[in-house]
Amino acid sequence: MGEGLQFDHIHLISRDPKAAADWYREMFGGEVTAVQENLRGAPQVDVRVGGMTVVIRGQRPGEQPAEAKPMRHFDGGYSSHDGWGTDHFGFTYRGDLRAFCAELKRKGGRMAVEPWEFKPGLVLCYVAAPDGVSIELIQS
Repeated sequence: MGEGLQFDHIHLISRDPKAAADWYREMFGGEVTAVQENLRGAPQVDVRVGGMTVVIRGQRPGEQPAEAKPMRHFDGGYSSHDGWGTDHFGFTYRGDLRAFCAELKRKGGRMAVEPWEFKPGLVLCYVAAPDGVSIELIQS
């Protein structure tokens, strides 16, 4: 039934879409593929990262973010999700995830959850992205 489906994009809502797009470019080597200054009342920037598109748009007239709520991660850590963006999405990283995270930190990135062995042979972490979004990185 779903054989015809193929992943297309993730759509995030950001307080500052241009700054968020710059963050995805800097941290993950993303490429801005489209910029619209006013799409239905808000700016929107598309960034290609790891073969997928991250669509980042600003606040539209009349939209209000939900109140901040702490969220408990399955590993016991906490993050804050305030209604902007999404909880998390994930990338597979082929290589030494701990070394990659060290490089992200050198660039000014922050870890929501440091790399850890989720189960034997599977290392993962969460990167704190703009607007309360967490990005799960899974070492492959």
